[in-house]
Amino acid sequence: MTVNPFLDTSRQADLYGHPSRLAGRTSALMRAKTAGRPVPETIADLVAAHGKGPARRLGTVADIGCGRGTSSRVLAERLRPLRLVGIDASAALLAAARERVGKIAGVDVSFTQGDFHQLPMGIGTCDVAVAAFCLYHSPQPERVIEELTRALAPQGLAVLVTKSLDSYSEMDGLVASSGLDPYAGEHESLYASAHSGNLADLARSCLDVVAVAHEEHVFRFGGHDHVAEYLATNPKYNLAPGLYGNPATLAASLHEFLPDQPVTTTSVITYVVARRRKEQA
Repeated sequence: MTVNPFLDTSRQADLYGHPSRLAGRTSALMRAKTAGRPVPETIADLVAAHGKGPARRLGTVADIGCGRGTSSRVLAERLRPLRLVGIDASAALLAAARERVGKIAGVDVSFTQGDFHQLPMGIGTCDVAVAAFCLYHSPQPERVIEELTRALAPQGLAVLVTKSLDSYSEMDGLVASSGLDPYAGEHESLYASAHSGNLADLARSCLDVVAVAHEEHVFRFGGHDHVAEYLATNPKYNLAPGLYGNPATLAASLHEFLPDQPVTTTSVITYVVARRRKEQA
C-alpha cells in the first residue's frame, strides 16, 4: 500500500526542501481562486473575535507549521503581539519566511526550526497558537494538539485550520482521463489525517472548542498550462519520470491527451477555534 505522501517522512525533503516548489503550487492555486476569504486574514479575525479583547496586548503568538511565512506576516501586522514566533520543520521554508516577513515595528518576530510533536516552547508561554494547513502532515495530529495545548497560557486560544477530504477532487478526474495517472481517483486524500470532518473532534481531545466554521473556496484554472503549474509539485499523483517538478513538460502531456479547457475545483476550509481548559491551568 502506498504511503500518503504527506505522512511519508522520506518525502519531506522533496516536498519542502526548496521553497520554490511550494511557492509555485500555491501561486497557481491563488491565481485560480474565485471565491473564499483569504485564510490568514480570517485567522486574524477569529483571534480578534474570540480573544480577550483590547484590554491587554497579546504576548506571544505562535504560527506552527508557518511555511513561507504568509500567515506569520498577517498575524504580526493585524494582531500586533509583543512577540510572534514561526515554527516549521523545513530550514528552507524558514529562510523564505524570514525574508518575506522581515522586520515589523513593535513586534519581535523570530523563526525557529522544530518538530510540531515537540514544540520548542515552554509550558504556558503562548497566548495564541495557530496551526494552519499542517496537522495533516502528522499521523497522530492529536499529539500535535496536545503539544500546542501544553504551550498555551491559561485560557490561551488556538486556531486550527484544515481542508476537506475531497479538496480539489476534480483534478483526480483530469489526471486520470489524461492517462498520466489512471488511478488518480483511488489515492487516499492528502488530508486524511486531519480534515474538515474530524478536526473539531481532534481539538476536543485537549481543548474546549468555542467555534467551528466551514467555508467553500472555489478555484478556476484557465487551462492546461495553469493546471500544470499546480499539478507539477502536487505529490498525490504517480506521475511519470520527468513530469514531477516540470510544469512545461506536464502541460505538454495534458495538451497531447486532452482538449484544453478551464477547470473548476473546490475545497472546504475548516476553522476550529478552541481554548485551553481552566482545569489545565
